[in-house]
Amino acid sequence: MSAPLVRLAVVPPRRLAVARILAVLATLATVGIVLALSGRDPLLLGRLILRSTVGSRFGLEDLALFMTPLLLTGASVWNGVRVNLWNIGAEGQFYAGATAASAIGLFVPLPGALMLPVMALAGVLAGAAWIALPAVARAWLSVSEIITTLLLNFVASLLVYYLATGPWADHVTNALASTERLRILIPAVWGAVHWGFVVALVVVVVLGVVLARSRFGYETAICGANPDAARYAGIAAAPLLCTVMLVSGGLAGLAGMIEVAGTVHRLQGGIANNYGYLGIVVALLARGSAVALIPAAALMALILDTGIVLQTAQISASAVLAITGGLMAAIAVADELAAYVRVKL
Repeated sequence: MSAPLVRLAVVPPRRLAVARILAVLATLATVGIVLALSGRDPLLLGRLILRSTVGSRFGLEDLALFMTPLLLTGASVWNGVRVNLWNIGAEGQFYAGATAASAIGLFVPLPGALMLPVMALAGVLAGAAWIALPAVARAWLSVSEIITTLLLNFVASLLVYYLATGPWADHVTNALASTERLRILIPAVWGAVHWGFVVALVVVVVLGVVLARSRFGYETAICGANPDAARYAGIAAAPLLCTVMLVSGGLAGLAGMIEVAGTVHRLQGGIANNYGYLGIVVALLARGSAVALIPAAALMALILDTGIVLQTAQISASAVLAITGGLMAAIAVADELAAYVRVKL
């Protein structure tokens, strides 16, 4: 008689890592077979991907630039997920942060030393402001934050398109749906990689440490795990949950500021590039660890960069999305299977 399966309450990190590696390998094997059946050389494409991503300085710079917003939007979503709050509006908060930072960079005359800090502060505050109404509605009225944060994404996107094609439009170069170039940019630290990448790494690490070792982190974790127990312990759950959501919005807003001032250098339609939605995937891959956001963001950045390489090889964007979805599904299945073990009676 076979030993029964038992679900682990906590999956050991090593077991989870092995399961995910096997999921990635299984996905790569499946993609290779499909490409071979369609007349493509999977080994040739594989070498092209490696050479264009991790095998060259240009590719590594691209990975770092993709990772920067993903780290912060992933942290934004993760910060809410840890207390059972789903911020689906990181995309809109990203737009809000980029818009506020651009307003400072384009129209507010400040000394050079103050410009970037003020832009960063404006981005954080704008992101927090964009989630403020959903936060209050969720904390005190129990209105689902999933719906409210999601709907505000469309408002923010349309607002950026309006500004970039209307009152803030670039009348110098007539760039499509874009403002003029910002007067001050985040300095580079390595090639095209700017200091925003370093800031994003530091923010993620500091966020993890603060939430793991502070009273605020402890109390919010209790509120998320068992609101009734939190109330019994005398913890005011509503203000804490509202604060968590405001912090999430601020992180996404900071991502928007860094993207506009460090990478794109101007506010334009579509600047969020789905980073807010991809942050959800990053947060889910990281599970309960803030530090795990770093490899999760690196994996997602590698997928995005791989998609660009495959499109240059005349593979459609739809196929790239299918590969990405297949990989995410494989990892999700692997995570679930890793939680089960056989025990001897």
